Amino acid sequence: MKINTTPRFKVDAELNRFFREIAVQVNGLSEGRASALYQSAQSAPTTGTWALGDFVNNANPSELGAATAKYVIVGWQCLVAGTPGTWVQRRAPTGN
Repeated sequence: MKINTTPRFKVDAELNRFFREIAVQVNGLSEGRASALYQSAQSAPTTGTWALGDFVNNANPSELGAATAKYVIVGWQCLVAGTPGTWVQRRAPTGN
């Protein structure tokens, strides 16, 4: 089920814009779209304060590694809280 992205509140145009943005974000998340994620980057964070277990999705995944051991970096997870914390790659094998 998708949320309507064209609300028509008679009260306020700003309210319509606000609900449209929410609907687009929720629909994107429910469809698994990386563009709907706020916590995405092209590398592990190097700034900011992070907590144990925080996860940042890879905004630019690609297949890496040698033949028969290829993988995709799906993101980075914080193992030690801090500024910026200690991060490790989360990899998914591709089977290639």
